[in-house]
Amino acid sequence: MSKPLDPKGAGASRTGGTSASDTGLERLRNLFGGGGNPPGPPRPNANQEDDEEEGMLRMSFLEHLEELRSRIIKVIIGMVVALCVSFTFTDPLWKVVVKPAKAALLANGFPPTLAQLTPMEAFNVVWFKLPLVCAIFLASPWVVYQIWAFISPGLYKKEKRFAVPFVTGIAGLFILGGLFGYFVAFRFGLRFLLSIGVEKDIVTVISVNEYFDMFVNVILGVGLVFELPVLIFFLILLRIVTPGFLIRHSRYAILINFIIAAVVTPTPDIFNMTLFALPMCMLYYLGVFAGYLFILRREGRAFPWENVLKITVLLLLVASGSLWLAVVRHWLKFLPHWPFFTR
Repeated sequence: MSKPLDPKGAGASRTGGTSASDTGLERLRNLFGGGGNPPGPPRPNANQEDDEEEGMLRMSFLEHLEELRSRIIKVIIGMVVALCVSFTFTDPLWKVVVKPAKAALLANGFPPTLAQLTPMEAFNVVWFKLPLVCAIFLASPWVVYQIWAFISPGLYKKEKRFAVPFVTGIAGLFILGGLFGYFVAFRFGLRFLLSIGVEKDIVTVISVNEYFDMFVNVILGVGLVFELPVLIFFLILLRIVTPGFLIRHSRYAILINFIIAAVVTPTPDIFNMTLFALPMCMLYYLGVFAGYLFILRREGRAFPWENVLKITVLLLLVASGSLWLAVVRHWLKFLPHWPFFTR
């Protein structure tokens, strides 16, 4: 049986010594402008460091493997529970999934029905694939929490305070991305694709399997893309990049966002691509802003929240006044679809 690691020796890897991984990480930092140590608050004394390291759990290699096994089992149990819950409302779930198809077919003058091309097609989709996808979204907070619980024993006390933002941020953005894909990206994209065959002597037949595969690709793809702020925050946390570097090179990030939008969105038209790329750009700057707040906290500085709040309230008042004038003076009405306003 392996001997447990010495606490002082384990802590030394955090504060001293140079390894190949440290060298590689430093090269990444220098490449992307994140190298160097920014000025920060005074270094804590030895007693404070000892107090912080008291909260760190020391485990041997076999104990790490046992902990990993335990977390994997808990993830599987959570997925099974979420899958069982999904099986209880499969029919309402399918009605929700098929709703964009019905709306797109009716908007283009087609019968609002999907085609079952093989005897097992509807069974495989409704009773296997659909509950599995639903279970992924339902169990995502639990899965993220188990990941955090596995890595948290090796963190300092002050680093463990990121538990709630870590779990809620990753799971929340994933679910938010899925909702955006369902209500915006997938609906507009499907309507555009079906409109191509209108008045061209093309018979539109959508199979259940093909429709659901496209649905899952868009929903899961958008959900993963919405994790961009978390990725940026951790790059800043590891000092691989800096907020200043990301802002200076934001034009390249915007270009990459549009390329990703062209790949993920189901349509090649510029409107749907822009509709998807704009939230990605907003998420990019949100990640940069969160990383900037972390840098300020690490350096012992405060963010001018009061001035930002005043400017935000002023902008909201101007936008509300403009909207009121558009509705009252120019007789504009809201629409639930593009162009969203009409006389």
